[in-house]
Amino acid sequence: MAEAVRKLSWWPLEDVGFARLDHQRALRQGMPEAIFSTGKTLEQVTELLTRLAKRGEVALATRVPADWADSLRAVFPRGDWHPSARLFVVTPGRKRKPRGVPRLVVAAAGTADLPVAEEAAVTAEAYGIHAARLYDVGVAGLHRLLASAEILRNARVIIVVAGMDGALPSVVGGLVAAPVIAVPTSVGYGSSFGGLAALLTMLNSCAPGVLTVNIDNGYGAAVAASRLLGAR
Repeated sequence: MAEAVRKLSWWPLEDVGFARLDHQRALRQGMPEAIFSTGKTLEQVTELLTRLAKRGEVALATRVPADWADSLRAVFPRGDWHPSARLFVVTPGRKRKPRGVPRLVVAAAGTADLPVAEEAAVTAEAYGIHAARLYDVGVAGLHRLLASAEILRNARVIIVVAGMDGALPSVVGGLVAAPVIAVPTSVGYGSSFGGLAALLTMLNSCAPGVLTVNIDNGYGAAVAASRLLGAR
């Protein structure tokens, strides 16, 4: 049986002309394929969401423009538009509410980092992971982070989102035993170079156990957290 599942996990692909949908990704990786909306048309994203939803999996589109929301809701009445996260999520069947103590914490340095932080938190929740949020806890006011130390210590994985100097993941990494996934954002003044300064800071963190994803990649951080948590 295990061998049969292994072989099926590589098949099939659905060729729709402008894309080839990987319907077996959940078998291989534990999470279904998501749609990156940038560079695609509304019609293409609608088509892909429809085909994914028909398979009974969570159908999730990232970086969805706000002016697409009404059109998508008209096609998917059960779909949820998350404006801050720029995500549109179609959940099959009955929506699950995460229960129990959060295993994942998403911490954001400042309010300007919330779009990326919410992309991570909402993605995790779409796949059934309870995410606690700690927002506006940047190093400029470290007491705000320390006031939530108990929440951090109880987490199994922590996603830390920060722009500017990108120092927050190192601080969190020095306080907890859980793996820390650092997400640099493009927030900052000119010398932040669109998030490059934060990225380099995070890559050079002196706190062991800090893993870094690409600039503004909240979705990628949520997927990494899911794998660390063993979510299926």
